[in-house]
Formats: sequence, C-alpha cells, structure tokens
Amino acid sequence: MSLSKRQRTRAVRGSQYALLVLAVAVLAVVADWGQLRRAFFDVSIVRDLFPDILTTALVNTVLYTLLGFGFGLVLGLILALMRLSSVPPYRWIAVTYIEFFRGVPALLVFIALGFGVPLAFEVALDQYVTVMLSLGLVGAAYMAETIRAGIRAVPKGQTEAARSLGMSHGRAMVSIVIPQAFRIVLPPLTNELILLTKDSSLVYLLGLSIGQYELANFGRDALNQYKSLTPILVAGLLYLVITLPLGHLVRRLEARTAKAR
Repeated sequence: MSLSKRQRTRAVRGSQYALLVLAVAVLAVVADWGQLRRAFFDVSIVRDLFPDILTTALVNTVLYTLLGFGFGLVLGLILALMRLSSVPPYRWIAVTYIEFFRGVPALLVFIALGFGVPLAFEVALDQYVTVMLSLGLVGAAYMAETIRAGIRAVPKGQTEAARSLGMSHGRAMVSIVIPQAFRIVLPPLTNELILLTKDSSLVYLLGLSIGQYELANFGRDALNQYKSLTPILVAGLLYLVITLPLGHLVRRLEARTAKAR
C-alpha cells in the first residue's frame, strides 16, 4: 500500500527525530561527563576569572569596538559622499580606498599599524589609537558602501523639494538626505558593529599589558594558566552577551523598516 505525500513527509520527519534521539542517547552513554565538565566548565576556574574578565576584558572589548566604529562611521560617511561626488578625483580616491581596504585582511592592517608604522616612521602610537585606526580603517570601507546605498535609496523628490525651498545642495544633503539614509542603513550598520566586536580580538597582536586585554586575549592567557578550555568558553559567552542583543536589535530594526515601507 503506497503512502500519501503527507504520510511520507511525516515518516521522514519521524525518522529524523528518531536519529537525533539515538545520537543523543549514544553521546550520553559514551561521553565522559566528568572530564568534559573539567575541560569546558570548571566552576572553580570560573570563580577565579571574575570579576577581572568583566571589569577589564569585557570593558576593553566594548571600548575598542566603539572607538573603531565611531572612527569608521565618520570616515565611511566622508567616503560615501566622495563616492557620490561629481568631481572625478574624489570618486577615484574613494573607490581606491574602498576596494583596497575591503580586499586587505584586518589582520594585516593591525600588523602594519602596530609594527610597520612605528618601525618605518619611528613614532610610537598609543595602543588605543592603533586599535581605533585599525578597526576604523577597515570598517569604514564597508560602511561607506552601506551609507552610499542608503543615500541613493532616498527618493530624489526629497532633494528636489528641499532645493525648491531654497536650500543649497549641501544643506539639503545634511538636513534631509543623510538623516533619512541613516534610518535606512541602521540595520546593516548594526551588523557592522557586530563584526567589529569580533574583529577586536585581533588586538592580541599588539602585545598588550594585562590591563589592556580584551576578551579573546584574556581567555588565551587564562587558558595557558589553567590548562582548561573554561576561560575560552566564558570569553565566548561574554562575546554573545554583546552580539546577541545587537543581533536582536538588527532584526527589530529590519522589521520596523519593512513595516514603514
């Protein structure tokens, strides 16, 4: 007797659930839970990590991210306006910058600013300045394209209406177009903030002092000290404390933007 399409779908779904339950049962029997707990979630190590991982590593991670994002946002806006300029050299400069920094790994930018610039020019850059520039230079390339798309998405009638009221092109751009563009591109800009939060882990290349550690560097240092993956797990969970609310915010903003449209 042949099964109907709905019955076949239920049978396939049931077999998938059965396979999942079997895999979980085998794992529960075979796994050494005591060893896993010691390796991944040793409560005594967790107690030792706090409060330093919060007051130092988490705070520094947020600070590095905000410094890079703030610098990148300002530079990205300037690049977006240059990209839209009617002056060809401005467009060429913006396109060259954007293509270069979108193609170069952030790791290489950290090495160049952290070690190359001090060696080549014999200047000592502050660690926070180095982080801000490294994250901001790369982030600006992506944010510039996002902002440019947002500016182009603003109806031309908005600019025409502003010009008809006697506003100059620059005044119309600052007062009318850019605020509307930022409302459009707020979700992707928040995504960029999440990416910069994760890229802040590259700060470890700069050889920071303990007071300047971010989450990844703090976790790596504690891993070497305790010989356990618990610090890495805790650091990862704290990254989620930052990124999950931002991800939820992105979804809310996208839903609000779609509803407004």
